[in-house]
Amino acid sequence: MSIEISVNGDARQVPAGSTIETLLQLLRIPQDRVAVELDRRIVRKPEWASAHLSNGAKLEIVHFVGGG
Repeated sequence: MSIEISVNGDARQVPAGSTIETLLQLLRIPQDRVAVELDRRIVRKPEWASAHLSNGAKLEIVHFVGGG
């Protein structure tokens, strides 16, 4: 069974029971240089493994870019 979520404005299907951590793994996004917002709330990295996604969840994933 899957649920529909929005990631940076794009609709995606993910397995029911997915967490932020599993979503990042599915999308092959390195977890060391991103920030995640779930339903307009920033979720800290230690919470990613326990932050379950529900049908209709809206996520924003922002990549940090270094430079000088």
